[in-house]
Amino acid sequence: MIGEGIIVPLLYLILAGAYLLVIPIAVLLYLQKRWYVASSIERTFMYFLVFFFFPGLLVLSPFANFRPQRRQIEA
Repeated sequence: MIGEGIIVPLLYLILAGAYLLVIPIAVLLYLQKRWYVASSIERTFMYFLVFFFFPGLLVLSPFANFRPQRRQIEA
């Protein structure tokens, strides 16, 4: 069994990984899917998520690609 002295650092490592990587990836996917169709209340919730998970989003920002999608022009 895991020694008692390692449980607390392991818990901190798991929580830090969730805060800096796992949840921000989920937030990025959610923002990418709902950005152009969100209501005003949902957009406020999105801004809260970006504010709350800003350190993790900052870590992932070099890998994110949020360029606007190419429009289809019909003639």
